[in-house]
Amino acid sequence: MKSLFGNLVYCLFLFVSDVYGTYRLNGFDPLQVTAQSYAQRRNLARPPLRTLDPSVTDNSCRSRPLDLVFIIDSSRSVRPGEFEKVKIFLADMVDTLDVGPEATRVAVVNYASTVKIEFLLKAHLNKPNMKQAITRIEPLAAGTMTGLAIKSAMTKAFTEESGARPKSKNIAKVAIIVTDGRPQDQVEEVSAAARGSGIEIYAVGVDRADMTSLRLMASNPLEDHVFYVETYGVIEKLTSKFRETLCEVKVVVVEDPCKCEARLAFQMQTQAALQEITARLADMTGRVEQIENILGPV
Repeated sequence: MKSLFGNLVYCLFLFVSDVYGTYRLNGFDPLQVTAQSYAQRRNLARPPLRTLDPSVTDNSCRSRPLDLVFIIDSSRSVRPGEFEKVKIFLADMVDTLDVGPEATRVAVVNYASTVKIEFLLKAHLNKPNMKQAITRIEPLAAGTMTGLAIKSAMTKAFTEESGARPKSKNIAKVAIIVTDGRPQDQVEEVSAAARGSGIEIYAVGVDRADMTSLRLMASNPLEDHVFYVETYGVIEKLTSKFRETLCEVKVVVVEDPCKCEARLAFQMQTQAALQEITARLADMTGRVEQIENILGPV
């Protein structure tokens, strides 16, 4: 009986190991999510975000083709006049881009306690129509569900059905998040999943924005992807900075492309879980042996 139980424990151990090796959380590779989260937390204490250089005014460069999604906070803390400045910023950004079916496509995700996709990447493929659609955006007024907004952008806005180009076309996918508050939901895991799927994330904080959350959301290197402005009144200064950034050719999605450090972190987490399960199995084995000793040979 002892031999039979030992074999049972061993088989259970192999089953648990196989589960950990093949498990996929919510459709996302846990190794990629861990890769992104691990790299993000390692960078939280790095040098502060880049400051803006208002002297950059060059209009000569052409933006690389993008699938670009703006994710804008319209919670109660964003006053109506401030939200209008966000819309002006979006319109100014559109003016700096080469918009078109084969160039840059733009979508806008508006969020507070709920999420509203104002228009998809396939909706407006010229600047006049796009800017007119931006003028019609209204604030949603309550809550700051930033994580939900990022998830909606990833699963609904950045899809081929919504107008995103297929991976074979090698078009960069970029999200620009603008917020002045602290998320009321979790942003780390969903942001890691978004970055792991190939989305480059820029995080723009205004006034009371939580800088730790911005750093957890943004792509690496953080000094190139996290920005801060004191008020919505000066957010237009970001236009020149993004013009400079979006004219660059490089796209940085994962700081550790080989995932060496992330793989180690994931393996350590898995090993710890397996050790805990093994300890419980050993305890259960000991109890069964005690019962066998009491009952005697069967």
